[in-house]
Amino acid sequence: MAKAVLLDTGFLIRLMNPSEPLHQVALNLFKKFVTSGTLCKVSTIALAEYGVKGELRYLPTRYLQYVPFLYSHAEQASVFMRTIIKTKQERGVVIQPRVIIPNDTKMFAQASADPEIVAFVSADTEAKKVYELLEKPNFEFINIREI
Repeated sequence: MAKAVLLDTGFLIRLMNPSEPLHQVALNLFKKFVTSGTLCKVSTIALAEYGVKGELRYLPTRYLQYVPFLYSHAEQASVFMRTIIKTKQERGVVIQPRVIIPNDTKMFAQASADPEIVAFVSADTEAKKVYELLEKPNFEFINIREI
């Protein structure tokens, strides 16, 4: 089975914008993934987010594999969100009656459901905080701010 990483929106922004401070870090890491045979997967959720300000047609599509958000991912995202809510409530956070599942949690569910994915690659420190609330995730969180 091939090894894969799931790249999030923040990573794509840094990869595609040479004026971003973390551009070279993202580019070097991306090249490392590609040359080592690590599959680079991107959620359709991240594509939608990226497309708000970036143009999807400029992404390095020949090196990317797209992951659609499926029913099984929705189930796993719900489980993750229950855990996150429970932990936050134990810390005294008031949760609104209508819970919205953040996109990062949805992408964590995609990473968790795909046996090839060994890491979620991000520049988002808030996503890392949410990741740390998950119970024994089966994938690593790589924060490019810490490389």
